[in-house]
Amino acid sequence: MTVVCRGVRGATTVEQDSREAILAATEELLHLMLESNQIQREDIASVIFTTTPDVISEYPALAARKLPGWGDMALLCGHEMAVLHGLKKCIRVLLHWNTSKAAHEINHIYIKEAVNLRPDIAAPHSNTLRR
Repeated sequence: MTVVCRGVRGATTVEQDSREAILAATEELLHLMLESNQIQREDIASVIFTTTPDVISEYPALAARKLPGWGDMALLCGHEMAVLHGLKKCIRVLLHWNTSKAAHEINHIYIKEAVNLRPDIAAPHSNTLRR
């Protein structure tokens, strides 16, 4: 069994730019990404979080820091490009996962308004995994 580093993508939106909304949305998205792919904390190499420029009230990585065992995880936050026709109030996650799964076996999670970013891969998972 060969283990490689794969990217697991996810995105969500918040209705308002508030600390509480950012942390709750990020925590929900992370839980869905981990649950859907059966990801164990020790297999995660790093996680990159980005927000659209209209989400500035908190770092989304703070939600990850609150998860058990994530205190020493390599996390990074940044802003997405400010594309004129881009989705507003969006939080994106790119999780680097050491796994033996093939790329086509990975479940990428897009919820709330973010399902519109990648309807080709979000549709099978977004409705069944919503909480």
